[in-house]
Amino acid sequence: MESLKLIIVDDEKRVRTSLRHLITMYYPSAEIVAEAGDVEEAYSEIIKHSPDVVLLDIQLSGRTGFDLLRKLVPVNFKLIFITAFDQYAIQAFKFSAIDYLLKPVNPEDLVSALHKASTLIDKKDLSLKIDTLLNNMGSNSLEPKKILLKTQETVYLVNLSDIIRCEADRNYTRFYLADNKTILVSGSLIEYDDTLTPSGFFRAHHSHLINLNFISKIEKHKMQVVLKDNSVIPLANRKKDALIQFLEKSVK
Repeated sequence: MESLKLIIVDDEKRVRTSLRHLITMYYPSAEIVAEAGDVEEAYSEIIKHSPDVVLLDIQLSGRTGFDLLRKLVPVNFKLIFITAFDQYAIQAFKFSAIDYLLKPVNPEDLVSALHKASTLIDKKDLSLKIDTLLNNMGSNSLEPKKILLKTQETVYLVNLSDIIRCEADRNYTRFYLADNKTILVSGSLIEYDDTLTPSGFFRAHHSHLINLNFISKIEKHKMQVVLKDNSVIPLANRKKDALIQFLEKSVK
């Protein structure tokens, strides 16, 4: 295990104590250099110690972990959020590719997250992740607005409104954008289905995920969907009724 300088930020002392105990027991190479219970204390400790990793709770005595991040931009440490179940926050983490752990923290998940954090920090990559997270969490709507897409050579910050559709390509997913650009990213379509479906996307076929805002028409007799860029997507029979019902509700 790589040695890590680590700071725990949570407004509940019992949670900090529990995390300290888990880290000492399951990841002894980590050095816990400080703890903090609020934004100002956390800010001071991070500036003082320059940690490799910060375990950060969302709710911090009337403020949030996002308030702390805004004070620290640019962030030069690995970040792992610790949170009670919050579907909106979890969606934001997924869209920004930020690691998170649910309370109560599972030791195996903690070790996995710390091991991942021990790898070399790519500051440019990390900065994009934080920017994406803060952008989505700061929007007036509870719907994320941007997603981080990574290829082997490039990291893209993409507006959800610019994604026309996604198509499975073996163990990869190909994104088709409104500017005619395509991006091939590692990860199966089912992973992006779980992430994007709550934000206005629909799995029309086992190989196709479409942005509902780009639907031009549904050709029921041909079992296909025509999108505004004139692409034609097959429509699974078991998906037809659900798609039509959804569109009917959206225009009422």
